Amino acid sequence: MVSHKLTEEQERTLLKWQKDELTGHETYKRLSGAIKDEHNSQVIADIAETESAHYAIFRAYTGKDVAPSRFKALVFYLLARVLGLTFGIKLMERGEEHAQAEYASMINDVPELASILADEEAHEEALLGMLDEEALKYTGSVVLGLNDALVELTGTLAGLTFAFQNTQLIALSGLITGISASLSMAASEYLSARADEEASEARRSALYTGLAYVFTVTVLILPYLLFENYMVCLALTLVFAVLVIAFFNFYISVAKDLDFRKRFTEMATISIGVAVFSFLVGVVVRQVFGIEV
Repeated sequence: MVSHKLTEEQERTLLKWQKDELTGHETYKRLSGAIKDEHNSQVIADIAETESAHYAIFRAYTGKDVAPSRFKALVFYLLARVLGLTFGIKLMERGEEHAQAEYASMINDVPELASILADEEAHEEALLGMLDEEALKYTGSVVLGLNDALVELTGTLAGLTFAFQNTQLIALSGLITGISASLSMAASEYLSARADEEASEARRSALYTGLAYVFTVTVLILPYLLFENYMVCLALTLVFAVLVIAFFNFYISVAKDLDFRKRFTEMATISIGVAVFSFLVGVVVRQVFGIEV
């Protein structure tokens, strides 16, 4: 199998790939045991065994054993369990795609890399065929709830902050507004979805919209419940809004192979822009009408 002695740099590269393959084996093996669907579990188990075979190929060249990154395997396993199998596996596959791009540089020295690349492409096709999670079916509903809550509540809280300058009053007003708006959005989504879908599907759409809205409301109002300086609270709310936007768009960009930067920039610009405008409205209202609370 090994036609000539590897250089030190080549050996280091193969050892890194060797470790990555064993880590992938450990991760897929854990996931296969946690998946209830027998077909999907077997697909993942087969991929785990293929990763182990790749490890053996690299070991034949290096002549050395390496340990998997158990921490990395645990992280990917937990991400898949908490945030969904689609997200966890696709995030892991992104790392493997980077390694695959490097394989070309050594394919003449390690001919087996051609078959490894073919295996990796087969993995991707097998995974795409099995990844069909409920949460991703209702991405549109989640986007609706998240988007509306971010735009409406960041704007509302910004306006109330300067108009009231009282964190408890701002939190109370924001909470009432947020809860009412979440129920309104969920109801609107149900009626909209009901026109094209079965009642059960429409209820699920409404549920995802409402939950996304309530989650966002909770995160944005939290600073006003923890601190007394209203400007600090507003600053933290805007930071939290950006973090929610970043996390959600990263999740969607990985799970659905979309452009993260474009989606994040657009969503953040709209939310922060509305908040700034609303803050200015609060300033004007307080000055013009002389409202004191």
